[in-house]
Amino acid sequence: MTSVYDFTATAIDGRDVSLAEFRGQVLLIVNVASRCGFTPQYAVLEALYRKYHAQRFSVLGFPCDQFLHQEPGDEAEIKNFCSLNYDVTFPLFAKVHVNGPQAHPLFAYLKSIQRGLLGTGTIKWNFTKFLVDRQGRAVQRFSPRTVDQLEAAIHRLLTAVE
Repeated sequence: MTSVYDFTATAIDGRDVSLAEFRGQVLLIVNVASRCGFTPQYAVLEALYRKYHAQRFSVLGFPCDQFLHQEPGDEAEIKNFCSLNYDVTFPLFAKVHVNGPQAHPLFAYLKSIQRGLLGTGTIKWNFTKFLVDRQGRAVQRFSPRTVDQLEAAIHRLLTAVE
């Protein structure tokens, strides 16, 4: 695999989505959860999506229940939670594993390109973020705690001359 565009994922409504549909966009791919201390970041992610979507930017949210069972609901419950509590309009996908032998191939790929702290190959917690350029290359990884640096990094990619 050479870019995120080579992958397919199941949308939260159950349909298969080729990530090639996002070709040419700057992407922020995030493993999310509804019952996490970082869950309020949904508001930040949605604000970024709304601010920059017209400039070909998308947030892609992938619910994950691998960290202390913080995403216990099914897809309908997750979608409802995100809509009611954070008015999420960015694309959400079906629950995935991000670590281990059942990890979604997209996350296996992202982790191989953008290693974690001290070169780790795993995702340590919910709301780990991967920034992807317009060519589908993962160019930066952000920890779950990072929110203040996101907008500047997104803006740099959106305004980069290619």
